[in-house]
Order: sequence, then C-alpha cells, then structure tokens
Amino acid sequence: MKFALIHRIPGRARLRAERAFGLRTANTLADGLYGIEGVEGVRVNPRVGSVLLLYSDEAVLAAACQLLNCADQLLGGEPERYVPAPAQPQGEDGPPSLFPFFRYLFLRPILPFAVNVVNAFRASTPYLKRCWDSLRRGRLDVDALDGTAIAISLLRRDFRTVGLLTLLLGFGDSLERYTQKKSLENLASHLALQADKVWVRRDDVDMLIPFQDLAESDLVTVRDGTVIPVDGVVAEGTASVNESSLTGEALGVMRTAGSSVYAGTVVEAGEIFIRPTSIGRDTRMQQIVRFVENSEQLKAGIQARYEKLADRAVPFTFALAGLVFLATRNLARAASVLLVDYSCALRLATPLAILSAMNEGVGRKVMVKGGRFLESLARVDTVVFDKTGTLTQSRPEVAQVIPVPGAEAVQDEDEVLRLAACLEEHFPHPVAKAVVHCAEERGLQHAEEHAEVEYVVAHGIASMWRGKRVLLGSRHYISQDEGVDVSCMEETISDLARQGYSLLYLAVEGRLEGMIAMRDPVRPESAALIARLREMGVPHVMMLTGDDERTARAVADSLGITEYRSQVLPEDKARVVQELKDAGRTVLMLGDGINDSPALSCADVGVTLRDGSDLAREVADVVLMGGSLNELVTALELGRGTMRRIHGNFVATMGLNSLFLAGGLIGMIQPGLSAVLHNLTTLGVSLNAMRPTLGGR
Repeated sequence: MKFALIHRIPGRARLRAERAFGLRTANTLADGLYGIEGVEGVRVNPRVGSVLLLYSDEAVLAAACQLLNCADQLLGGEPERYVPAPAQPQGEDGPPSLFPFFRYLFLRPILPFAVNVVNAFRASTPYLKRCWDSLRRGRLDVDALDGTAIAISLLRRDFRTVGLLTLLLGFGDSLERYTQKKSLENLASHLALQADKVWVRRDDVDMLIPFQDLAESDLVTVRDGTVIPVDGVVAEGTASVNESSLTGEALGVMRTAGSSVYAGTVVEAGEIFIRPTSIGRDTRMQQIVRFVENSEQLKAGIQARYEKLADRAVPFTFALAGLVFLATRNLARAASVLLVDYSCALRLATPLAILSAMNEGVGRKVMVKGGRFLESLARVDTVVFDKTGTLTQSRPEVAQVIPVPGAEAVQDEDEVLRLAACLEEHFPHPVAKAVVHCAEERGLQHAEEHAEVEYVVAHGIASMWRGKRVLLGSRHYISQDEGVDVSCMEETISDLARQGYSLLYLAVEGRLEGMIAMRDPVRPESAALIARLREMGVPHVMMLTGDDERTARAVADSLGITEYRSQVLPEDKARVVQELKDAGRTVLMLGDGINDSPALSCADVGVTLRDGSDLAREVADVVLMGGSLNELVTALELGRGTMRRIHGNFVATMGLNSLFLAGGLIGMIQPGLSAVLHNLTTLGVSLNAMRPTLGGR
C-alpha cells in the first residue's frame, strides 16, 4: 500500500493511500506514526484512506512518509479492506451490565464443570484471537499481554481465573466505550448551533430571511468572510472557500458554478450563489459530528507521549514475566506479571480528561476544539490582543457623520450614512454592523443600488453606485491605495484622532465625500483582565491595531499595556506572532475580525469571541461563547488544570501498577487479584479524569 502527499503547509501535511482500508489498519498506522519523535498529531480516516499529520520539521515528515510507504511491513501483510460498520444493536453502547458479575458469583458455582469449561473457552476466544493478530504482526501490545495471561490460565486448567479475567476485561472494554460515548454525546449536545438568518436572492433582489423560511428553490448569497449555511451547488459566482472544518486542510479552494459546497465551510474571498441541496437539522448535526470526531482524534501531544511511554513498557513486562517463570517455574506468578500493564489506564484516562475538560469548557462558555489546544493553553506565556472589537467593545458606535463641504455625490449626513450602510450591510465586522445599526436607528432606507461588492480585507469596500465608483474604508485604503486626496479635511481628521475616534472615509469617483467617526469604547473588563493575566504568571501582553499611533497609545495606557504596535496590517499581525514564536514564546492570539484570521492561524492558540466573524470562528482554536474577555482566564485555567490532572493520573497509574507488578513478582498477588487491582486502578483514574477540572468555581 502506497501513500501520496496531496497537500502540505509548514507543520501540517495530508497523505492519501491508493484505496480505503480497515479500522485496525488505521490504528496500526496511527500508533506507528506516533512512534516517530516530532510527530505532534495524527488523524487517520480509513473510509477515504487519508492521513493528516502534524509535525515539527521536514525531517519528521520525511520519516513519516517513509513509514507509510512501508506500511505493508508495518502491518505484517496486506491491509484489510474497508468495510462499513454495521448498525449497532439497540443498547449496544449502554451502561456496562452487572449481570455477568452475578452470573460469575452465583451461577458459575452451581453449573456443571463441563459447562464452565465451555464458557471459559468461549469467553476467552476473542482475546486469544486479538493476541494472535498482534503477535503475528510482531506487536507486543496490551492485546498480546491479556491474551497470553488468559492462555497461561487455560494451560493451567484454572478455568475459574479464566472466567474472572474475561469478565473484568469485558467489563473494562464496555466501561471504556460507554464513558467515551457519553462524553462525546455531552459535548455534542452543547455544540448544537442554530442558524438564525440567511441572505437569499429573490427576483434579483438580495434579502435577509429567517433560516426556517429557506426553500430549496432559493439562491443563497454568501460573500467574503461568511459561513456557508447549507449544503448545495454553486449556481453563480466564484469564491475561495476554507473547508478546514470538513477536510482539515487550511488552504482555501476555488469553487465555481457547478461545484459542491458544504455547510460550516467559510468563503474567504469572492461571492457565490448557492442552490441548496440539504437544509436544516441533518446538515448542522453533521457539522457537530465532524467537530467531535476531529476533537477526539487530534490527540494532545502529552497523550501521545504517555501512550508511547506506556507501550514501551509492554516488552519489558513480557521479559519480566519470562524471567519470573525461568526463576520460579510458576506459571501463576508469570500470569500475574502479565496482567499488569500501564497503557490501559493511560489510554482511557487521558482522552477522558481531555473530553471532560472540553465538555466543562463548553458549559462555562469556552469552546476548545481539541486536546492539543488544551495543552498549548497550559503553556501560554504571551497573549496578543487585537484592539478593535476585542479589547474594545464588540459593538462600536457611530459618533459623528461628517459630509465634506462642497461634496457632489452626497448632500448631507443622511446621504453619507445611507450609502455607507448600503455597502456595509453584507459584512459581519463590528464596524459594519455599527454603521448599519445607526442608519436603521435614524430610519434611513438603504436598499441596494450598487453592483457587485469588492471587499479588500482590513482596508475597505469598493462598488459601483449609480454608475460611479464608490469607496469606503480606512485612510490607508482611500488615500494610499486608491489615491484619493483627503487634505481638505486634515484639520478635522486631526481633531477627531486626538479624541480617540476611528475614521471611515467615503469617496465617490476619486473624490472624498464624507467621513464617519466611530466611537470604540474599551470593554469594562479589559483592564482587570490584563491585571489578572499578570497575576497568573503571563509575562508578556501585547496589543496590535490598525489605528494610528495616538489612538493606540491612548488605549494601551488606559489598560496598562506596555507593548503595542499601531497601523498594523493583517499580514503584519501574522508576522509579529511568528516573530514571537521564533523567539521561543508560546503565543495566544485573541482577535475577532476577518483581518485577524492569518494571525489566529499562526499562533499556538488562536482565540476569538462569539461575535467574531465566521472566518475567525472557523480558524480559531478556542471560541469564547459568552462574549466576555473574562472567559479567557477560564480557558487558561482549564488548560493548566487539565494538564495537572493528566500528570497526576500518570503518576498514580505508574506507581500503583508498579506496586501490583512487584506483588506478582514475589507471589503475593495471584492472577485474579492482579486483574481486579489493575481494573480498579483504571476505573479510579478514569473517574478522576472525569471530575470537573475547575471545581465549583
């Protein structure tokens, strides 16, 4: 089986096999890849034969490619074909039943010896088969340990111990499936998001309608930075679509007429009109399932490290059992040693701790999209804030509307505001929402009279209005990029800047026609948050903004921020974050706009707010769903608490199982008791993993 590299960006690559393969092959490949030093995350999709790899450097990627292209040797033969999983019988994944314990304790003693022998062989067959499969492929793993211990008990004709071992192992498997299933279900129930409204084109007019009124005959309009609300086919237009929620690949793909698009993906640039093919609950639930599956499969680095460490102990356990048998000629002691393994508890407790923390986070209005981001949250030493809509309120206000004296295209304040709202109504940025809201408050009708809108990220908007080219945006965009002279208003501009206002400039046919002064009040919790971060031991706090130096300095001084950069473009934000990472810092970036998305992607942890743009919510690793910056503290404490919990479980697992191992060596613990103690340890650390990380706070 050969793999081809189909997509790569620094630190992330996707490879695809010649064909689909089975789940056991997927698990083997994942285990093999995690054995490579420098592999930070693996997601294997057997249904499409795909492997998503997160890695530290190019040498690691080369080693991973070599391993995958020698997969046949790793698998010990031809990989099995992909077979769709059969439907589970009703109640298959319900709570573990206690009836097998009742049968073992009360029915087994009164059954004929022959019946107990048959039951012992029948119960042990699945474990012996898994053991044989592992040994045939040259793998010394937990399946091999369990199967060998059961085989020894069968050889000793100790059918009572065989019954106890298979009972405990079966109960442990059921408990693992059930706890993971319940954790995933709880997480998914918190993530069921509802679409409220959607833009459609009817009779050549764009209108905003409730989602429940959407019909399959409608054309859904989706523009820059906006989430696609339905599955469908592009009827008109061209756009670059970010499909990372579906494919895991961060680069946008072009979608034109006839292309399929999917709910939950985001238009990065362009405009498309979609004919829906799937509307409603099914589509949204598919998004939830994809998110939950990705969150579980993208393991935290600490989980992979602990699993590798535990797996390395398996050959040692086999060797120790062999030495015990050679020294004592006692199969019971050897079996007691084999029944103590370290990876069982770690493989269950570590992902449970992560899932429980994610579930607890959502309950506290903090959505963390995967275990590795919890690990990164625990290591954050630098927090970088975007200013507008983040440190300042997410709902800026229009303070003044200023028409330019002698303007030709617009006559008064209302005309300036009406035209600006007409252009801004299609975009999700807080400034755009503020302009539209102000026009609505003044009772201004701003029905579309313009042609296709061109949105220049972090700069402004261009369109045709009554046959004239109209521009709306920042001074950099209007003056430097488009060459519009703003000197006639220089005195007014300076006065407004001194007062801390941000300015939008409106130009028609290359002439400045008006300005809108935006008031962007600082969030009431911002100053306290900065102080709290320093109390938590975060040494570096920085603010980035596209505003001029005077406005940036005023905001930074009011919040107690000593590091800030002004007049920063989107690509500059990402560059600043990368420079901090290159200096050895673990960087958390918090922003809310389309223009913050490159920096969010670049950071070790990208964080956005509930009211952030669709694209920002898509690329961010953490979403603060309550809309308060104080939830950032919750996220950091959640990450730190989860890592402490995982480390504590690791110490308990290694310590207790080592004691049981020593007891088996000296003959104090028999195989049955060894299995009981081992399973109790697994249950204990699993219950500990599922406790609330932040307690009652």
